[in-house]
Amino acid sequence: MNDILDGARIVLSLTIMTYASWSDWKEREVSNRVWMIFAPLAFSLTTVQYVFLHQELLLVYVLSFAVTFGIATILFYVGAFGGADAKALMCLALALPYYPTDLFSHVPFFSPILPLTVFSNAVLLASLTVVYALLRNLLWRLGKGGELFEGFDNESFWRKFTVLVTGYKVELVALEKNAHVFPVEDITVKESGEEQRRLLLFPKDETQEAITARLRSAHQEGKIKDGVWVTPGLPLLIFMTAGLIIALLFGDIVWWLLRAVLLPY
Repeated sequence: MNDILDGARIVLSLTIMTYASWSDWKEREVSNRVWMIFAPLAFSLTTVQYVFLHQELLLVYVLSFAVTFGIATILFYVGAFGGADAKALMCLALALPYYPTDLFSHVPFFSPILPLTVFSNAVLLASLTVVYALLRNLLWRLGKGGELFEGFDNESFWRKFTVLVTGYKVELVALEKNAHVFPVEDITVKESGEEQRRLLLFPKDETQEAITARLRSAHQEGKIKDGVWVTPGLPLLIFMTAGLIIALLFGDIVWWLLRAVLLPY
């Protein structure tokens, strides 16, 4: 019975997360109905299993959800997570608060709080997009010539570096036509009344149209001639789903890498 309930919670999680990933890829949003289905089913299955078969894990259940809820909420309010990403992590804490060791006893490295393993795996996978951004910027530099940060003389090295590894340059028309990329530069007015280009480290979705309008105006006035900096809206749920699969089959890849580096022999 315990294995059946473990399997049911895993199948439920993979099914819902796969659908949510597809929706995130197509629309960059997921209906709240998905989480309204996922959360009560996950809570019911886990609660029944832990109350009747694993009472020693009830405290872990509460702790797992509390920690995951706190992390997801903080990431949402600082702008690192979208609403769907936060809800997905919370639902996973309801469905799989603890690693199902009875079914996957071969995995050597995992956090007792399974959602944290899923999260760390997802972050590591998403970080690989840095390679994509750098390649795009290299191709832009080779194809267009000139400086990547021409007109941003007042920006610090670290702001430029952050944008370089998280974004890339496109023609303004590409920004206007693609709803899945967001500007990471804006036009601001100094006290002297002079306009200048500024890099944005934390772009806000609700101001995208206003920023794009300012960039369009600056482009028409000839103040922007070399393209604009944008960042893609990553479908993070895809990375979370992949992180969940990796967590179940292989465990925590971050801990695995740390162990490989610190204890190679």
